[in-house]
Amino acid sequence: MAELRYNPLLRDWTMVASHRQHRPHLPKDYCPFCPGSGKVPDHYDVLKYDNDFPALSQIPPEPDDVGTGLYKVREAYGKCEVILYSPEHSTTLPELSVDHIVKLVELWTERFAALGNDPKIDYVLIFENRGEEVGVTMPHPHGQIYGYPYIPLKLRIELEACQAHHEQTGRCLICDMNREEQQFEQRIVMENEHFVCYLPFFTDYPYGVFIVSKSHQTALTDFSSEEKRSLAQILRDTTGAMDTLFDRLFPYMMCLHQRPTDGGYYEDYYHFHIEFYPPLRAKDKLKFNASSETGAWAPCNPMAVEETAGHLREAYARFKQKEGRG
Repeated sequence: MAELRYNPLLRDWTMVASHRQHRPHLPKDYCPFCPGSGKVPDHYDVLKYDNDFPALSQIPPEPDDVGTGLYKVREAYGKCEVILYSPEHSTTLPELSVDHIVKLVELWTERFAALGNDPKIDYVLIFENRGEEVGVTMPHPHGQIYGYPYIPLKLRIELEACQAHHEQTGRCLICDMNREEQQFEQRIVMENEHFVCYLPFFTDYPYGVFIVSKSHQTALTDFSSEEKRSLAQILRDTTGAMDTLFDRLFPYMMCLHQRPTDGGYYEDYYHFHIEFYPPLRAKDKLKFNASSETGAWAPCNPMAVEETAGHLREAYARFKQKEGRG
């Protein structure tokens, strides 16, 4: 069964996808994403792969006949894609070359544009789940893309906040955030010509960095080739610093926040950025979202980001030194 069910309390949709219970879990002797599996080409650098267990489909089944005037149901229309980062089964993002990650950014850009051209898809979310701590079921390096037939609630709230700030000040909220962080300096982890990585003043994860474009752009499709290369570099450096911090694979959830694809106008007030949600607060300690965080959406960060930003800066310096860039 795959369908959308409306939540009238939050005015949002819940995806129901019971068939995903049957997806493979960390297979030991077979990987469908490795060359030779018969599921992917024998030779590729990066690859788009249609999800075998999609929560959303461009040919969705009819929803169950359980809807009412209050409890609405609709077809789970959309698209779920897997983006394979490399044919190498155990390679991680910071172990790839910048040239290789540029190919990944180009593929992201291509898929954002293609899915955004579907008039029934209102939002395209590019993301990566990394590590067993966040529920990863396939260890091969990959991310995913969901094309939703609506704008999910978190994105909708963020867009509304950006629009309200622009109406009140005439400025972009995220441009103002960049200026505040660059003036304060202590929460900045790294930057290059076109992007800056910092722990925002308000983030609820000890190491929940944002990567933000310095120029006011709303989506990957706005970036020049030089900006895409800068993005590839800072993605590699950010994840490399994370892995270096505790000398272990650093689990995270990474989401690219871009303008919706519903035909609306967002150029004046929205701004491309990447948000990381890493659950580690120490090498062997997790930050759990418990009752307050989940039941009230009242986040609590157990550490001051002015302190944890320093930890990540030191790890970034060690990562560069290890590579001979330091």
